[in-house]
Amino acid sequence: MTGPVSNSGPGQDPNALRRAYEASCEIVRSRARNFWYGLRLTPEPKRSALYAIYAWMREVDDLADAPGPTVSDRRASLEAFRDRTRRVFEGDGGSDSSGCEWWPAFRDVVDGYPIEPEPFEEMIQGQLLDLEWTTCRDRRSLEHFCRLVASTVGTICIRIWGHDDDPEVLVQAEARGIALQLTNVLRDLREDLERGRVYLPSDELERAGLEMDDLLGWRDPDRCGRFMRDQVVRARAHYEASEGLESHLDPSCRGTSWAMCEIYRGILDRIDDDPARAVRERVGLGSLRKAGIAWKARRMAKSSRTVPSESRG
Repeated sequence: MTGPVSNSGPGQDPNALRRAYEASCEIVRSRARNFWYGLRLTPEPKRSALYAIYAWMREVDDLADAPGPTVSDRRASLEAFRDRTRRVFEGDGGSDSSGCEWWPAFRDVVDGYPIEPEPFEEMIQGQLLDLEWTTCRDRRSLEHFCRLVASTVGTICIRIWGHDDDPEVLVQAEARGIALQLTNVLRDLREDLERGRVYLPSDELERAGLEMDDLLGWRDPDRCGRFMRDQVVRARAHYEASEGLESHLDPSCRGTSWAMCEIYRGILDRIDDDPARAVRERVGLGSLRKAGIAWKARRMAKSSRTVPSESRG
């Protein structure tokens, strides 16, 4: 059972707020299995707060990827959603959920935690950029996109989990977000191409003597394997740059951060072990492996002593 972060802000109906948190939880459970395994390790009320944040981000994704509307229509929907989000941070979020039952929970989290509007703005900017995305010019362009759509998530999460205010934590959270998104890029190669998007840098493909059709058809196994493993190395560099992030977080939430990282790092390891698998199927971890990661994360949380944190809860 999820629970509200606060006793409901001005104009918030307690029953509607409870339903909003329950709706947020269901969105994560049904649509984000990897995040579900990680986020449910977070103690309440921070767990419910993160569910509400994910619901907001899922809505942004859905608006950007809606199959029916034109690009112009999707852009207009994202801009309208950005305006609505801005009003929440300005204290004028209104009570109308407008089809989003989870919206009161999002308002409650904004009121109850020290999160800033900038990461939400950047996330929407990343989705607007993605509307026009077809190919990726170079690594710099890819990592800029990763910062917009993934490092922003890390920035928000650490504010809810709580951290020790060390300046390094923001650098590590940004690196972690890039690492996770680069893993997504390798995991979703075929699915993204079906949507008309290629995120692998064109200049790196060209230097490898490959085109996307060559890679997806695995026409030159040695060359394709070398290219994919090079991509794995580049992603691993960002995981390494994020090492130590958990040491800055509230002890009760370190397990959550670690577990989510381990799940995605495990996916990257599987791609490294069999690069061709990434073009045959969507690589993932089995339930037993995820359960093992969750068990270790729970032990991590139980063995940690409580230290001051910047977040409530």
